[in-house]
Amino acid sequence: MDQGNQQPASNSGAGQEDYADKGLDAVEKKFGQGKIDPEKQRGMNEKVTDGARGMFEKATGKKVPEKFSN
Repeated sequence: MDQGNQQPASNSGAGQEDYADKGLDAVEKKFGQGKIDPEKQRGMNEKVTDGARGMFEKATGKKVPEKFSN
């Protein structure tokens, strides 16, 4: 069941991966010691980066530039 839930998120997220998602993937690869697969964590990573984006917008009152937000 997890395989089915993760697969669509990976497919839809691959085309819309923004700089924040790429940065989080890089951190996971570097500090995860090869134990974390960013593609399997795509859904969770989207939630984390969306939450961070929302916190930034709430704190500053400014929208995140399109370059960094999907």
